[in-house]
Amino acid sequence: MRNMKFEELSFSEAPKIVGELPGKKSKKLLQLQRDIEGSALSYPIGIPIVIEEGRGATIKDVDGNVFIDFFAGAGVVALGHCNPYVLEAVRKQQNKITHTLDFPTEIRLELIEKIRMIMPGKLRDGVKVQFGGPTGSDAVEMAIKLAKYNTNRHSLIAFEGAYHGMTAGACSLTSGKFWKEKYIPMLPEVHFVPYAYCYRCALYKSRNNCNLECVSVYERVLEDPHSGVVHPAATIIEPIQGEGGSIVPPNDYISKIAEISKKYEVPIIFDEIQSGFCRTGKMFSFQHSGAIPDIITMSKALGGGFPLSAIAYKEEHDGWRKAAHIGTFRGNVTAMAAGVASIDFIIKNKLDNHTTEIGNHILNKLEKIKENSEIIGDVRGKGLMIGVEIVENKETKKPSGKLAADLRTESYKRGVLIEIGGHYNNVVRFLPPLIITKELAEIGVEIFEEVINNVENEL
Repeated sequence: MRNMKFEELSFSEAPKIVGELPGKKSKKLLQLQRDIEGSALSYPIGIPIVIEEGRGATIKDVDGNVFIDFFAGAGVVALGHCNPYVLEAVRKQQNKITHTLDFPTEIRLELIEKIRMIMPGKLRDGVKVQFGGPTGSDAVEMAIKLAKYNTNRHSLIAFEGAYHGMTAGACSLTSGKFWKEKYIPMLPEVHFVPYAYCYRCALYKSRNNCNLECVSVYERVLEDPHSGVVHPAATIIEPIQGEGGSIVPPNDYISKIAEISKKYEVPIIFDEIQSGFCRTGKMFSFQHSGAIPDIITMSKALGGGFPLSAIAYKEEHDGWRKAAHIGTFRGNVTAMAAGVASIDFIIKNKLDNHTTEIGNHILNKLEKIKENSEIIGDVRGKGLMIGVEIVENKETKKPSGKLAADLRTESYKRGVLIEIGGHYNNVVRFLPPLIITKELAEIGVEIFEEVINNVENEL
């Protein structure tokens, strides 16, 4: 495979808006969706687009408008829409067989070997891989089931701001009240401790006087017999939080959490579903910390745009009995072929370097915009996992979900697709395909700056 010219992967005319948004055909299809599909729809509410075609870091709608994609299917299409190298591998596999349950195939075993190969340090030797159902939620379900299976314990610790999925177990570990208020029953004995969200410290510290007291809270919960937390089966954490607001903790935070977990013999699960596969400039986001997990959850970019999930874990934890975790679509060899091609593409095109370079460029641009902005409270990120926190007032830090939603709408009208998240739904999230070019990234950020200025002028 030759090194690809990333500018050849996207629509050259992006962004291009040819008329009113949404267009006539889009309006008709959006209404049809509302009429015939369940009411739990989410993304089309904030971004009313009907997608016809995607190329690289760009999307074309059914009315001929072309957008720069700063969302990448919530991180799924990390290598861009319709990446030709991935699609070629998929076509070859589809001509052979597409579904095999968990019977061995060459492509299945090749993907396992690839995953083992990209594991850092001590994890490379002896790591085991288990495939699950097609979503990240199932990877989380596998991970907590394996931890409970091995420890014979039942309680779990997660973190404020966490998002781990929507199935019952994964949702129990997700901190957002919105998803849980009417979603019962949940798993019992799930406890939340503060994450190192320095812009809004749960312990009311500042970066100048912080000694990572949030780490001490975690240790106290494990050490104190009256903390109310029964010794847990596992702790699960995102080394960099995604839906919680693209939150990057201080350098030592993750390693200290891992050290304490080891001290108290609590298996630690690193959720790399959104942050894995070079999203943050390293193959896995935990590599920024040097910490070593017991179990890793993977999905999204793992399947190269096709549905696939897996966990990787230390061989010493491989205590499953036959059929202890099964699933019909753990044999999706089409997705596995895409996964093999994706890992090859990442390595051969040195996406770690590219992601770091483009990410740093975007962050620098956003920091300059923040200096002159009245509503940008914080800019943070690693690689191409970036968050811009929107506030009503920089001094009070009062969050503004409304302003963030306005920024999303106005960016869409100018041809840039962004999404929002965070504790208060006030964080604009930049999550573009990793193959985005510097030129497209600059255009997208310039448009975002125009939108910031326009929204501020209307205040």
